Amino acid sequence: MLAGTSGFAYPAWAPRFYPSSLRSGELLAHYAGRLPAVELNNTFYARPTPQKIAAWVAATPSSFRFVIKAQRGAAVRSLFGDAATSVPWLTEALPGFGERLGAVLFRIDAKSARDDGRLAGVLAAWPSTIPLVVEAQHPSWHVDETFAALRAAGAVLCTTDLDGQDDPPDIRRTGPFLYLRLRRSAYDDAALDAWAARLVPFLDDGMDAYVLFRHDEDGTSAVHAETFAERVDRARIRG
Repeated sequence: MLAGTSGFAYPAWAPRFYPSSLRSGELLAHYAGRLPAVELNNTFYARPTPQKIAAWVAATPSSFRFVIKAQRGAAVRSLFGDAATSVPWLTEALPGFGERLGAVLFRIDAKSARDDGRLAGVLAAWPSTIPLVVEAQHPSWHVDETFAALRAAGAVLCTTDLDGQDDPPDIRRTGPFLYLRLRRSAYDDAALDAWAARLVPFLDDGMDAYVLFRHDEDGTSAVHAETFAERVDRARIRG
């Protein structure tokens, strides 16, 4: 299991997570010394350059994994325009991560209702060598037809837990690993323990999982990520 947060470049996380003396250029190396994965925020706004990718890779150990948020303009063009052109533009620099590339998070926003044909176009154009996670925010996507399409393509359905939801979302197994985004503004111990317990059967069945917390103001989310594996171990012992 790989736990982390959405982004790492938050100096305000000192002193709860980062040492107060740490400079901005040292944040990623410190983060990667404590957490095994990160969901990069800035790639949602701009496609990463080869130079930036090389710097990120150089700052982290070989076991570290990056999840890339697909650049939003290209993601929209891929879904609503020409996927055969937009997907290669979106992904062409990503082999620079090498084995450090855990996945690409392709977000479909809450205003975009289900369209099987458009999703099929993205899945057909997506490179088989780049793991794909699809976060479909509109509830109309969460039907058997979507799950079957993702499963056939080997793509992962993102499980997203948000403020305002009455019940935690279902965990659907469509790809080779799970991807969980814990996006509520706050979690107490009981809620975190409940999520850990829900993951145990999947992990014990041989699946891996990414667990990514939203960023916050003081680094509490990073601390939750750092201790989440211990919660999973305790949940496994409790049975």
